[in-house]
Amino acid sequence: MEKIRIATAQFEHKSNDKDYNLSVIDSLSKQAAGHGAKMIAFHECSITGYTFARHLSKSQMLELAERIPGGNSIDALTQIAKKNNIAVLAGLFEKDKDDDLFKAYVCVDKNGLIAKHRKLHPFINTHLTAGDEYTVFEFEGWKCGILICYDNNVIENVRATTLLGANIIFMPHVTMCTPSTRPGAGFVDAELWKNKNNNAEALRKEFDGSKGKEWLMKWLPARAYDNGVYVIFSNPIGMDDDQLKNGCSMIIDPFGDVIAECRALNDEFVIGELTPEKLTAAGGYRYTQARRPELYKDIIGREHTAELKISWLDYDKK
Repeated sequence: MEKIRIATAQFEHKSNDKDYNLSVIDSLSKQAAGHGAKMIAFHECSITGYTFARHLSKSQMLELAERIPGGNSIDALTQIAKKNNIAVLAGLFEKDKDDDLFKAYVCVDKNGLIAKHRKLHPFINTHLTAGDEYTVFEFEGWKCGILICYDNNVIENVRATTLLGANIIFMPHVTMCTPSTRPGAGFVDAELWKNKNNNAEALRKEFDGSKGKEWLMKWLPARAYDNGVYVIFSNPIGMDDDQLKNGCSMIIDPFGDVIAECRALNDEFVIGELTPEKLTAAGGYRYTQARRPELYKDIIGREHTAELKISWLDYDKK
């Protein structure tokens, strides 16, 4: 296993405008490849847009969604990867032959689809079906996993992906700056974004505060640290439908340290150099080796009923 350079990106997508979003993915992929990146990761539903889908009927979702493989967006990503000589990770809505709908995230290189993950805990639209398996794939000697947004808040998913061999976990999100039961949560005033240059200081304060990055840093580095893995976090910047998002796409090493982070109030990417030596030097490696599954397998593995009590309709009550 050799060191590898990986990019993570943030950009302001347009809802239900695949052509525009793919053009930004193309541009940022080209730039990242020019700086030596072998892979670039974009956010959840970066191809289709995200929050606007909470209002769509099943027929509208089926029109938006694509087959994977076989859809136009996978073909477009393959051409982007081939032209720019870089593997691209991006998200979209998927439909299967039975017209079941999924939240999907893919990795594509010049030869086509390498991997696809279906979100295990989808909730933006009631017509989405939950994925039922973990995703681990190999790229240039590294084992890569994918977990989408809320998948990462359920800590067993991160540990399971690690135990399946992943030493890099891609964590695409559309998160932060929304209401929650946690103290300090809430929307960021979208009016600030309309004149973002003049409001840069106010935006950065909001984006980095309890509504945004301050919350993220309570748990995201712990996922990397506890499991001894690299985390590639991607998140949009700017307006997502009627909600303002704060970007902060970043790369975290197995020690839980941020080694690269997007800080601009614009479309941007950053690159981190991942070295294999950190994987076994970090505490998470020792912790996973020290596990005693016989103590807790019947606790963690027992059947239970879990209901996701989140309503995006509540977020409309501003």
